[in-house]
Amino acid sequence: MAATAKRLVAEKAALPLATLKQQVAALPVTQDFPFEANLRQPGLHVIAEVKKASPSKGLIAPDFPYLQIAKDYAVAGVSGISVLTEPDYFQGQLAYLSTIAANVNVPVLRKDFTIDPYMIYQAKAAGASVILLIVAILTPHQLRDYLNLAHSLGLSAIVEAHDAAEVAAAQAAGARIIGVNNRNLKDFTVDFHNSLTLRQQIPAETLMIAESGIQTPADIAQLAAAKINGVLIGETLMRAPDKAAKLAELFSEVPAHDAN
Repeated sequence: MAATAKRLVAEKAALPLATLKQQVAALPVTQDFPFEANLRQPGLHVIAEVKKASPSKGLIAPDFPYLQIAKDYAVAGVSGISVLTEPDYFQGQLAYLSTIAANVNVPVLRKDFTIDPYMIYQAKAAGASVILLIVAILTPHQLRDYLNLAHSLGLSAIVEAHDAAEVAAAQAAGARIIGVNNRNLKDFTVDFHNSLTLRQQIPAETLMIAESGIQTPADIAQLAAAKINGVLIGETLMRAPDKAAKLAELFSEVPAHDAN
């Protein structure tokens, strides 16, 4: 997280927290949480990712028309769009998110290493509807405080966990959405069945999203059968020339009433 901390020093110098808070205070705060409303509808929902690169895969999209990609996702009917804003490892920018949020009528997730309240205010100011909080990089106190701050600003939060202990920590903090990452952030190995295993630990009233390593119609069918609310799909969609066609292919083994 050293790179993120270093970046924040420069960003706070350019736009102090007090000024950022003033900008956010001028924005409307609604408590309708559209992303959560989408996930609570029947079926398995898609959060499609706008991602140029990753630490494990390197450069994914040399040609990166990020706004057009987001518009293609919206036309395909996704329930959320995840935008990487982390520059050092994912070649992301907060400007990508603000442009997409201003032009696409779909809830947008700021995907970054959220390690400071400043980043939550940034997300709100940029037009995000959702932030990501990763259990592995936050203390229980931070996790609870960041969740409360997000909710007070009208932002939903995906609390990301990788194992049973982290799922328990997410629940203790009051998470309304738990994202189970099938990728181990320590060695980048992927176990698709991680989501299916941890599904048993998450109460039905808590929304659950499966993340990473989702590549085939069979994967999607298993997740739908497990009554998981959403899937976050990045590389598989980013590498597909026709995003809508790829989504249709991925959901081809899911009964119509179980897909959304």
